[in-house]
Amino acid sequence: MNRVLVVNASPRGDRSHTRRLAEAFINAYTSAHPDVQVTRREVGRAFIPHVNEAFVAAAFYPEPASRPLSMQADLALSDELVDELFAHDLLVIAAPMYNFSIPSALKAWIDQVIRVGRTFDLLLDNGVAHYQPLVHGKKALIITSRGGQGFGPGGEFAAMNHAEPLLRATLGFMGIDDVQVVAAEGEESDPQVFRASFAAVERELVALAQAR
Repeated sequence: MNRVLVVNASPRGDRSHTRRLAEAFINAYTSAHPDVQVTRREVGRAFIPHVNEAFVAAAFYPEPASRPLSMQADLALSDELVDELFAHDLLVIAAPMYNFSIPSALKAWIDQVIRVGRTFDLLLDNGVAHYQPLVHGKKALIITSRGGQGFGPGGEFAAMNHAEPLLRATLGFMGIDDVQVVAAEGEESDPQVFRASFAAVERELVALAQAR
């Protein structure tokens, strides 16, 4: 089964550029692959709790198989999100760049799915920590929009783009190294430039969907 998980991280609804671009990709993908199963996980317009003390205590409980029921409850949503990630072949993250990084709701989702013993292992060798990714055989597509221009590789403001490196590092830490990024730029500058950028990204996504 060909399965795609779409994580929508924009707080906007119909006005969200990343949502519309993600839907353009999904529409083209389902047309090219009628057997695809698509799951949409709402992050930007739903409450994903941030990590708290109870979560940390439960996640690092020394005997995971015998966690108390209260700790199992503290990890219930995290387990659901991790299971959801494992159940899909392609992860599509649709998220705008906010203040040079990602929306806090997406960071909350990341903190829920990066789990020792679930998406990575922590191995100690003479007191030295080694991390082993546990998520294998998956690909990721990051669809983003940026208010300004020049935040892409080689751009004038590329050094200020902390969103893409953070997502690549996060996904790679879990074992997802096959990551592609497409970005529309210029929403807050020249409307004509942004319309052209949006249209170009939309065409690129359709081509990607048909080629996969």
